[in-house]
Amino acid sequence: MRSIGLELEAVLDRCRSYEPLLRPGEAFSHTTAALLYGVPMPAGVRRADAAPTRAPELIEVTAAPGFTRARSAGVRGHVSAVPLPVAFHLGLPLIRPAVVWCQLATQIPITDLIAVGDAIITGSRRGVVREPALATPEELVVAVRRWGRRRGAKALATALPRVRSGAESRPESHLRLLLEDFGLPEPLPNHPTEVGGGEVLHPDLKYAHARLVLEYQGDHHRTDRRRWQADVRRRRAFELAGWRVVEVTADDLYIDPSGLIARVRGLLAEH
Repeated sequence: MRSIGLELEAVLDRCRSYEPLLRPGEAFSHTTAALLYGVPMPAGVRRADAAPTRAPELIEVTAAPGFTRARSAGVRGHVSAVPLPVAFHLGLPLIRPAVVWCQLATQIPITDLIAVGDAIITGSRRGVVREPALATPEELVVAVRRWGRRRGAKALATALPRVRSGAESRPESHLRLLLEDFGLPEPLPNHPTEVGGGEVLHPDLKYAHARLVLEYQGDHHRTDRRRWQADVRRRRAFELAGWRVVEVTADDLYIDPSGLIARVRGLLAEH
């Protein structure tokens, strides 16, 4: 039996266990596919390979036109009005990333929809090498156009113009959006920046004209000694190269951004 030895609470393993029950034309979709693709999702929606921390979420499966929706225990079934493109990822049939992005429009907030869009068209970076993106900006545009007036169309129309390539985490996308929403200029995400000695760093966000970079510091930056030491060296490198550095915490971003906005606005005005 395929379920033996699998952690069914983990999305990846539960999908592998359910795979033999998929009918022709069915594929994993919506939040399930997003997790399997590894894009950043809101709190409470775990990574596909994460250890179980609470009751398992439902697996989401979309059926091709003409089929009934899947009704198995632990599964939320959908039926598409039109044939949807399917790709194989991690050995499983998934709705393609650009269409999954459209499916998420009714399931997550706008800011997270934009963050997922950023991740889809960016691709993860390993050092100085960036892996291929899950989809191109043009594929997102085509997917939204084909989505038409279905549920989520308004959210997609709002989110699509604000999707940018370059963000490497959900908070980085949220920080960019926060700055823009407060009327500040749009910063560059993870733009290569020379800091001397041939070294090139990629600040989370930067205002090149003002020699200003913003670095998001999650809790792991504080609790991981090696990461903390690397952050100190990184900040020194920026400052020695003539860049001003603003470090941003979760409280700055999600609790009370007023101080952060005032500081960034002041530094830009000084320039």
